[in-house]
Amino acid sequence: MNKKQLFLIAAVLSPFLFSSCRKASADACTYTESTLVAPASEVATLQAYVAATHPAAIQHPSGFFYEITTQGTGASPAICSNVLVKYTGYLLNGTKFDENQTGASFVLGQLIVGWQKGLPLLKKGGTMNLFIPPSLGYGANTVGVIPGNSNLIFVIQLIDVQ
Repeated sequence: MNKKQLFLIAAVLSPFLFSSCRKASADACTYTESTLVAPASEVATLQAYVAATHPAAIQHPSGFFYEITTQGTGASPAICSNVLVKYTGYLLNGTKFDENQTGASFVLGQLIVGWQKGLPLLKKGGTMNLFIPPSLGYGANTVGVIPGNSNLIFVIQLIDVQ
């Protein structure tokens, strides 16, 4: 075999021979922004609660409500960002259903739509209250102690964004 043939074979095979040296394509983000919007009936129910308890909360076009208590500084997360958060989750009746005050790490695209759309409104170090209608939360599914079709409240601190 001459040098030209050997070079040609090496050039063709090198992507296969040295593929372990490249970053795996499985690391590429495949999440996309959700276009889901809560139905008017869900928004109206949640709006009545928010108006009575958090009148400064703002309605997002997708149907959840939010109240930023501290904006934070620096980066805001995108759908493929890894976020580190402290949070507490409540039902409208005040029942606490989940909490993590040590810091939990998630890829934003893996979370419920209300978080996917709400967290990008913050910057690193910021805190917010999120009021999420069922269709932007867990929908009709019962998840642990959360009954199906529940409105959800989250108090969230965005500790870090990567």
